[in-house]
Amino acid sequence: MEPQRHTAPQLEWGPLMGLTVLELGSLIAGPFATRLLADYGARVIKVEAPDALDPMRDWGHIRAAGKHLWWSAQARNKELVTLNLRSTAGQHLFRRLAGAVDVIVENFRPGTMEKWGLGWEVLHALNPRLIMVRVSGFGQTGPYRDRAGFGSVAEAMGGLRYLNGYPDRPPTRFGISLGDALGSLYAVIGALAAVQARHVSGEGQMVDCAITEAVFSLLESAVPEYGAARYVPERHGTVLPGIAPSNTYPTYDREFIVIGANQDRVFQRLTEVMGQPQLAEDPRFNTHSGRAQHQAELDRLIAAWTEQHDLADLTTRLNRAGIPAGPIYSIADIFSDPQFAAREMIVMPSEDGAVPTPGIIPKFSKTPGAVRHLGRDEPGRDNLTVYSELLQLSLDELQALHDQGVL
Repeated sequence: MEPQRHTAPQLEWGPLMGLTVLELGSLIAGPFATRLLADYGARVIKVEAPDALDPMRDWGHIRAAGKHLWWSAQARNKELVTLNLRSTAGQHLFRRLAGAVDVIVENFRPGTMEKWGLGWEVLHALNPRLIMVRVSGFGQTGPYRDRAGFGSVAEAMGGLRYLNGYPDRPPTRFGISLGDALGSLYAVIGALAAVQARHVSGEGQMVDCAITEAVFSLLESAVPEYGAARYVPERHGTVLPGIAPSNTYPTYDREFIVIGANQDRVFQRLTEVMGQPQLAEDPRFNTHSGRAQHQAELDRLIAAWTEQHDLADLTTRLNRAGIPAGPIYSIADIFSDPQFAAREMIVMPSEDGAVPTPGIIPKFSKTPGAVRHLGRDEPGRDNLTVYSELLQLSLDELQALHDQGVL
């Protein structure tokens, strides 16, 4: 199925229209947070050092037209400016910028902004309404604050990797940068919460988002269960212990299907589709706790049934019966799926040729957000627009700053 062509609405195209955001940092966590803010209509200005551009420009598996494609999605909807924050003139210019925007998102190692004279106390004094979102591996405080903090380490120390994999094998990584993405989502939540608080108090605040803590927040029942009973959950492969049936099952055509039928009524419907309604009355399986105690045995029975049917047939029959079930998609499957197409989850901005990009999440009924353009290639392409509009700098002043290595 062809990706949807997408033209940005001309009027209210996002719920954050009117909010101006400065992005400092590189790679994933900070820039992904600002990409989401830009998707929702915020004006996002990405600041890059003129001599040290975002490494994301060269990341990704595939190159097309001489460039990596990840950048096209990560930097979409953003204006690009250059600024040397290591120079005195650059720091002075940034302080002026901080007085003209609503939000700053940065993901440097803690202490970096302070070293440049651009810490929270300084910027807050210049602009009391400023919101500063700081994304780092371990947060701005604590004994680990100065450590380098990649998302992979956060996934490990936040507890997720310990649970990921099979009990007889080492913990495995996820196929994506999950820790960074979680940190980004919490950064967006924090930014929007701070904007709402500013509506009430009239004052901005600093939002301290640690990627390790974002990962830790997903551990569900682990904290109360360990705190009260010293229970340590372990790796169980595709099984979620105590929740049955809820697993991945093989099919006749050598594919796999995920089935979640752990609620009593749903399990009863599953047994009817299987042609084995007696299982719903079996004392081993007729209660949630019983199914949990006999989970392995129940999974074997279901797998013996699914192995007799093709994936497409199983998916149709189970969904018709109201049983949560679905295939395990690759990105190729997603591209061809009518649900993703109907929801415009793969779009191509009209002016950006044939490079598809993810759609907007979530959907807004009145201010839907938009992919206005993909990530631009030319560093500092918006220097003139941004610096002349926000700081009233003339073309001659900008040229002089460029010649000095500030821009």
